[in-house]
Amino acid sequence: MEKEVVQKQRKDSAKYAFLTAAGILGFFLIWQLVLETGIVSSRILSKPTEVIHLFFVKLSDKSPDGSLLQTNILTSLQLSLTGLGLAIAVGVPLGWIMAWYEDVDLFVRPIFEVIRPIPPISWIPLTILWLGIGLKAKAFIIFFSAFIPCVINSYTGIKLASPVLINVAKTCGASKFTIFYKVGIPASLPMVFAGMRIALGNSWSTLVAAEMLSASSGLGYMILTGRSFGRPDIIILGMLVIGAVGAFFNGILSIAEKKVLAWRKTNDGK
Repeated sequence: MEKEVVQKQRKDSAKYAFLTAAGILGFFLIWQLVLETGIVSSRILSKPTEVIHLFFVKLSDKSPDGSLLQTNILTSLQLSLTGLGLAIAVGVPLGWIMAWYEDVDLFVRPIFEVIRPIPPISWIPLTILWLGIGLKAKAFIIFFSAFIPCVINSYTGIKLASPVLINVAKTCGASKFTIFYKVGIPASLPMVFAGMRIALGNSWSTLVAAEMLSASSGLGYMILTGRSFGRPDIIILGMLVIGAVGAFFNGILSIAEKKVLAWRKTNDGK
């Protein structure tokens, strides 16, 4: 029986890998054909073959933005991960504490509800006044885009903790704080990881706006340079690299989630 389950899992994995590859190849094929047939002008959209060629060229050519592709990637990674890391470090514990301690929730929630609808890019003028135009300022913009989903999801995750488990812990004499970190936090982790994924996407989507603050390198800066020079291939390359790097880190989060939440499968008997 176990052997059959393993074989089925392998077949499913192979099927998903095939469909994923077919979907990506099909997308690029349609994109190429649309340009080859003249349905869309090559002046406003570059061919996939041109973008792939540019990818290898940018590994050794700094034009037109003045930096190699790998330099742009590293600069954007430093910026994005700094803002994301701070958002997770501050947002997740804040959401937990707000959800578990009513007094903290009543105190913080009004402020949070006012800040929550504000678009991250609207903080740019104040950020320049407070922090200038360096790394701290750019990371601050990304921090705000990633902070909100971290708070909301960790807050919701704690609220979804099983009342039965909480009551059992109370019956056994556990303190409120013990129940918090032994019942509430473990129960919230699926939602926390979901919030981290959203925060990761937000941090990369805010990257271009953050790198408008007097950047000299970075994927967002490369995209802005492509717009200035009328180079759709540069713009598309920057967009695709941002998407690929984001997907890579999303995969890392998925692996981390499976390892951290392995206890759930054990408890469920799977």
